[in-house]
Amino acid sequence: MSIHDEHPFATSRELRDPVRRLRGHLPAPVTVWASASAGRRDGWTISSVLVGEGQPAELVALVDEDCDWWDLFRSTGAAMVNVLAQGQGRVADAFARVAPSPGGPFRTGVWTGTDVRTGPGGGSSYGPRLEGAAAWLGVRLVDAAPPHAGWGLLVRATIESLELADDIEALGHRYGRYS
Repeated sequence: MSIHDEHPFATSRELRDPVRRLRGHLPAPVTVWASASAGRRDGWTISSVLVGEGQPAELVALVDEDCDWWDLFRSTGAAMVNVLAQGQGRVADAFARVAPSPGGPFRTGVWTGTDVRTGPGGGSSYGPRLEGAAAWLGVRLVDAAPPHAGWGLLVRATIESLELADDIEALGHRYGRYS
């Protein structure tokens, strides 16, 4: 038996999709979008995220339309976007459903119920909030039937609340590794 630096079942470089390899060259943020309604909560790890400044500011994300969280987000129209911090890669893996999390992904990390929005439209829940994250954004879905962009849905959400933890460095992802 020998020890190798690479995964034994990884696709060889020459057979890998060049667009996927390009995506790996670009540093990406690591976020968990979480929603809750009527005792149900769910979330999904999303790294294809873009911030659009303006009034209102928006987040644009590529979302897997087959993930269970998308149905919950679409029905509630609200999510808490947790920008993960250094050391929270295990949380990202649990919500991406690529690592085990006995009892569900919310058993990985420390989560508080929800943030409650006040102001026009009354109070409504954005979703679960991860303690120790680098930032938290309460967002509202712009269009429940977004267009496709590649294999994902091109989802737009307005940013209604934003809290930054200035002393915590955000987690990044590049070349299949957290940084």
